[in-house]
Amino acid sequence: MLNVKKEGIILEKTNISFENEGVLNPAAIREGQFVHMFYRAVHTGNHSSIGYCLLNGPLQVDDRHYKPILIPEFDYESHGIEDPRIVRIEDTYYLTYTAFDGVNALGCYATSTDLVHFEKRGILVPQITYEEFNKLSDTNPNIDSKYFRFNQHEGILMKDGIKMLVWDKNLIFFPRKINGKFYFMHRIRPEIQILVSVANLEELTADFWKNYFLHFNDHVMLSPKYDHEISYIGGGCPPIETEAGWLVIYHGVKDSLSGYVYAACAALFELDNPQKEIARLPYPLFKPEYVWELKGEVNNVCFPTGAVVFDDTLYIYYGAADERIACASVCLKDLLNELIVYKI
Repeated sequence: MLNVKKEGIILEKTNISFENEGVLNPAAIREGQFVHMFYRAVHTGNHSSIGYCLLNGPLQVDDRHYKPILIPEFDYESHGIEDPRIVRIEDTYYLTYTAFDGVNALGCYATSTDLVHFEKRGILVPQITYEEFNKLSDTNPNIDSKYFRFNQHEGILMKDGIKMLVWDKNLIFFPRKINGKFYFMHRIRPEIQILVSVANLEELTADFWKNYFLHFNDHVMLSPKYDHEISYIGGGCPPIETEAGWLVIYHGVKDSLSGYVYAACAALFELDNPQKEIARLPYPLFKPEYVWELKGEVNNVCFPTGAVVFDDTLYIYYGAADERIACASVCLKDLLNELIVYKI
């Protein structure tokens, strides 16, 4: 078994108004000796913005801003911007996040060249109603029936004058183009989907997404398989390129007598064809164990969203019980060797 070390809590909420209810689910990117962390900050009423802190090395907080670096500005994010992830592709940083308007949750992105000034680019994922999804899916009877249970919003088609859309979250770019194309993961429960062969993000038109849904099964990257992830899965950290393949740390969810349990999981994918799974751990990489993971705004949650490598150690940052940010570490070489044991 792997030796995963829980490094403990990195960041907690403060009395400052923008983060007085919780800090969680951070994006992280290493630049030299430092780690830039962009985290979800929650204030009264469960409204979220993106806060910022700088780590010296993987664990020591060196600087922390007293106001958010990104705030809701548009109608589609009026209730909050949540759960950021970040990568650098060529000379541009891509920060993705979930925009929530009180009704719909959809993946968006912003770009930067300096990690200080970000330009919001809008919603990237499809904006499709459950009714439209249902009609398109009628042409594909092989789609898992779970999709309909998870995405029908109890049959409600409109709320507060806003159309109910299929929620599409966990938008995460791969950290480089593959064969000249952008790749990113996104998640319509219960599986992780992948987008391939897009040379330009402007290609993601309504017609593109219509065709995408007509061939929906072709885009599934990862499906629930083991007991600890049997309810549903979702994206976690941006993929990490290794000699063995793309290392993907994701979250798996299992329903239990005490509610859903969120665990960090690991899988490996081919470098040139990241839709092809090489291996997957049959057990959680780590799961809620300590009181700060077991009790909080949402109990029993380890939700990984950012990761960096120092020497041969992988540091994984995660939201703990939806209230605080913690870190776990593992030897990267050992993790890859363990994954290969379970090669498909």
